[in-house]
Amino acid sequence: MTGRVVVAVEQLRRPVPGGIGRYARGLLGGLRGLGGLRGLDGPDVELVASRHLGETVDPLSAWGFPVRASVLPAPLLTAAWDLGLAPVRSAELVHSVSLAAPPVRPRRARGGPLLVVTVHDLAWRAHPDATTRRGRRWHEAALRRALERADAFVVPSLPVAEILVAAGADPGRVRAISHGVDHLEEPDAAGAASLLRRLGVADGYLLTVSTLEPRKNLARLVDAFARAQPSLGGPWPLVVVGPSGWGDAGVGETPGVVAAGAVDEGVLTALYQGARAFAYVPLVEGFGLPALEAMACGVPVVASVTVPSTAPQTGAPGEGARVAALRVDPTTVEDIASALVRASCDDRLRSSLVAQGRTLVAPLTWRASAEAHLAWWGSLS
Repeated sequence: MTGRVVVAVEQLRRPVPGGIGRYARGLLGGLRGLGGLRGLDGPDVELVASRHLGETVDPLSAWGFPVRASVLPAPLLTAAWDLGLAPVRSAELVHSVSLAAPPVRPRRARGGPLLVVTVHDLAWRAHPDATTRRGRRWHEAALRRALERADAFVVPSLPVAEILVAAGADPGRVRAISHGVDHLEEPDAAGAASLLRRLGVADGYLLTVSTLEPRKNLARLVDAFARAQPSLGGPWPLVVVGPSGWGDAGVGETPGVVAAGAVDEGVLTALYQGARAFAYVPLVEGFGLPALEAMACGVPVVASVTVPSTAPQTGAPGEGARVAALRVDPTTVEDIASALVRASCDDRLRSSLVAQGRTLVAPLTWRASAEAHLAWWGSLS
């Protein structure tokens, strides 16, 4: 397509943009990279978001795209969009990176831009107790609005596509597009070493990375680690990296479990590279980017069967499926504990997981993801 595309990136105004923010940044980076790719005649991209607070230059301008900053601050703009106010016009297509999507035209009216919405998961339906009551209400209402207003959807995986279709979306209007994994910054080994010294981690560790909230299932992971400790090959702690979300994340005061909090991108890369094994066992997940980030850094991965990104990949005829992660039942502590021991201590298995993990992530780039978005937009227009 060659018209104007407005990308709604309100998620990047959030204090903790989370996984959706990572997707938004990756997509913008991929789109920016396409600008000079083989003379590609791509769309004019603009960004829309709430008012930038502060006297500094709007950080969204760093992507090189024009920014339509609303006069409304973040809470008011989201509320206005929910009510069908403050529509986006003067575009061929509007793509929202989340369910916080702007209206593009009066309901059921023809004309105006097409609206595409990315739906990352429907976790609040699968595990309502792992989401706040307010969050469940907003997400359910936002999904209903998207099903009514949107012309098409993007999802990160086929399982989410199936769930979205079951919720009422037209299957012909849903496209699964994988995330990229080539966003990791150069490792800050010195920063990671300094952090580990402050945490009292001296010789090897297991690692998990996520926002600290109930649906990430950290309570069971911590219990599994406590059971696995006597069988591990060394006094390795479990380092938990990530910002606080809401509720009791379950990290607690278990011996050997170290909460590192949020870290810089370069430090995170170095922590991945230095880990003995990586564990990611959420109750439900739309994609599961942290598991792939660990694979890209050459680390054996333990992941829930609910993480679509680590599903066995079909090999060439006669090869069977290539297993890139030890996949576990996230509700069974014993299953997680056993996998932690195997991923940490079985050298032959570890080598296989690392090799298959690198194979899995090799084609997953944000440029490829942006190209797939561009093709989907073009097919709709």
